[in-house]
Amino acid sequence: MTRPFLKMHGLGNDFVVFDARRDPLSLTVAQVRAIADRHTGVGCDQLIVIERSDRADARMRIWNADGGEVEACGNASRCVAQVIGANAVIETAGGQIEGTATSDGASIDMGAPRFGWDEIPLAYAMDTLHMPVGWETLENPVAVNVGNPHVVFFVPDADAVDLERLGPIIEHDPLFPARINVNVASIVSREHIRLRVWERGVGLTRACGTGACATAIAAMRRGLVGRDVTVTLPGGDLSIAWRDDNHIVMTGPATTAFTGEIDLEAYA
Repeated sequence: MTRPFLKMHGLGNDFVVFDARRDPLSLTVAQVRAIADRHTGVGCDQLIVIERSDRADARMRIWNADGGEVEACGNASRCVAQVIGANAVIETAGGQIEGTATSDGASIDMGAPRFGWDEIPLAYAMDTLHMPVGWETLENPVAVNVGNPHVVFFVPDADAVDLERLGPIIEHDPLFPARINVNVASIVSREHIRLRVWERGVGLTRACGTGACATAIAAMRRGLVGRDVTVTLPGGDLSIAWRDDNHIVMTGPATTAFTGEIDLEAYA
């Protein structure tokens, strides 16, 4: 029996999306990895399943390409909001978020950021605004949890950092018991940040919505930018605002590339 799916992306961060609100779906780690494989599967950065929820309009579950289930994904949240339509409360493992679909994407209330060392989490207590740690030329980062954990480094030129080499070293450092998403950012102006992201369990991505949120909040906390910024990633721009009620609002595109059907047993 085949199962319908959507292939969607937010700024090139791509997803295989299953709508399981009417017909529940259970996937194994092996199936997730096989479907995500870009050579022998459909191919994606993350696999998304939309489920029924007793507490919200829908529940979003997220698996990275390596088969690990994660708490949050900003770009996928916009895609899910597009699938649901109108205004929706979406349950995630990282907390409830609210999405408003637009003609070409969505605006997502990502909730409030968390800054406590044990909320990131880190292996031991330290200042998360000016972390006294470093990896080669990447030093003095900021740690932020926006539904999933991020560490942010501000550098003169984000493109000059060998993130493909340093990203996995930092991701798997024992300082981060849940592993970590690694962001390198350059401040262009008070309203503009350039960003590259090494995503936990995925690698270098064209865009990372939670990374854009975490980086914007980190820059705002350090006084480098205002409370409303554009974050430019390799895949394009996201607008991030930190409202007076402490909630983060992310706005950007969400696109359906194609639809299809898949025989899940072939990927068991």
